[in-house]
Amino acid sequence: MPHLIKIEPLTASAFAPYGDVLDASGTPDRIINQGFCGRYHDRAQLDFGPDGRAGISVFQAQPRTLPYTLTLLERHPEGSQAFLPMSQHEWLVIVASDQDGTPTGIRAFLAAPGQGVNLHRGTWHGVLTPLHPPGLFAVIDRIADSPNLEEYALSDPILINR
Repeated sequence: MPHLIKIEPLTASAFAPYGDVLDASGTPDRIINQGFCGRYHDRAQLDFGPDGRAGISVFQAQPRTLPYTLTLLERHPEGSQAFLPMSQHEWLVIVASDQDGTPTGIRAFLAAPGQGVNLHRGTWHGVLTPLHPPGLFAVIDRIADSPNLEEYALSDPILINR
């Protein structure tokens, strides 16, 4: 039987070791556009390395169901990666710490509708895991000719559920 991980709510403090939570919670940092728009300013530490540049891509991922069986983690050693949902649905964010090149301490967070994340450079994470269609996300990450992906297949699958 696979090891079970319970899903946690996505909060800035719980997610801080892995990256930034992107949402419009709390009081805006600035009011702009003649008072009609709240700006939540500079919410992510984007990092594209010395030889990379920022790129915006659109991903469309197949929705998954809970319980979800995790079998693969990946990371991007050369740059950060931000995921911004393009629909108002919850989705699953899976992350892990690194111990000598191996993911450890896997955690799963439930992103509320309207929450995005920016994963810090080198953060182990699960694949994009929407829980509802259309599974559409804007992704801001490093564009360069050099490789920026490491994958780690889990020898024992992990079951993730509420």
